[in-house]
Amino acid sequence: MELQGEGFTLRQIRLTDAASLQKHADNPKVSAFLMDRFPSPYTLADAEFWVNLMQHKQPLTHFAIAINNEVCGGIAIELMNDVNRITGEIGYWLAEQYWGQGIITQAVNLVTGYAFKNLSVLRIQAGVYHKNTASMRVLEKAGYTKEGVLRNAVIKNGVVMDKHVYAILKEEYQQGI
Repeated sequence: MELQGEGFTLRQIRLTDAASLQKHADNPKVSAFLMDRFPSPYTLADAEFWVNLMQHKQPLTHFAIAINNEVCGGIAIELMNDVNRITGEIGYWLAEQYWGQGIITQAVNLVTGYAFKNLSVLRIQAGVYHKNTASMRVLEKAGYTKEGVLRNAVIKNGVVMDKHVYAILKEEYQQGI
């Protein structure tokens, strides 16, 4: 399964991707607004672990963002469970050299459409740390609505921050809102 964007491809990660994944993920600016489970520094061992973990995972919910056959980012829908099982949470990252080119907005649109078509979700949400205004703008351009702010909800690198919650519903996506 591949989703084609303008100048990039979303696809399943491959065993041969570890080196390019490590190269592009090992940047403190990339990890600054991601969960702590995204290591920093990002070593080759971290990349190999991730590639091995994602091999043959079904349904496909984690996509590599490939540009010129190099993994330069990632985007995923994490399926929630129990009473939240109709919700997916989207997250993404991109190598710094590709910021500001519209790639992530396109990728969010592609993965949102994929999720609503192929996964049993009625809602996709995202949590964005308060200083990450670029990510907020990405979600707004992709049709997501800001639903609220969770005050002092996260701590990253010793800094307590608010978390902004964005979401889109399947019916809104289908109507092109």
